[in-house]
Amino acid sequence: MQGKRCAYCEAEIVDNNRHIEHFRQRSRYPQGTFKWDNLFGSCNRPDNCGKHKDQCSDYDYHDLIKPDIEDPEKFFLFITDGTIQIRSELNKKDTQRASETLCIFNLKNGSLRHMRKRAVIGYLQTAEEIQKMAADFSKEDIQAYLQKEISDTAHLPFATAKKHALSSGI
Repeated sequence: MQGKRCAYCEAEIVDNNRHIEHFRQRSRYPQGTFKWDNLFGSCNRPDNCGKHKDQCSDYDYHDLIKPDIEDPEKFFLFITDGTIQIRSELNKKDTQRASETLCIFNLKNGSLRHMRKRAVIGYLQTAEEIQKMAADFSKEDIQAYLQKEISDTAHLPFATAKKHALSSGI
């Protein structure tokens, strides 16, 4: 269902780097151990995502963005240098939830940031080419081309970061 991508960071899940993640920790919510809506595919990196969450002290799971219910893109901007920023237009509660999600899953982690940056490099070049085409094609044609590019990358690792890179400056 997740397209072999981590539910939290969108990195590729490979056979030797996978983890069945319990959104609500089993130690605090044992009755959710086998509940489908509490299970996600996660990368198995110890310094971010599910493994990192499981090592955190107490937190309220209501303060986290649940990726099967809410679109994380509503909360975050993915910058072309690999960083994630919280959207400035959020209300105070959603800003706090976005901040808590970044912290609990350690999504600002340096190695993860570098992975996102490497993943978007080619798409930045595509975005530049789209900008150059703007003078020769209608806005509708450019938008249609951009939407096709975004659609073609929707199943890939770091799809949201790629989408934001493709949309940059357009």
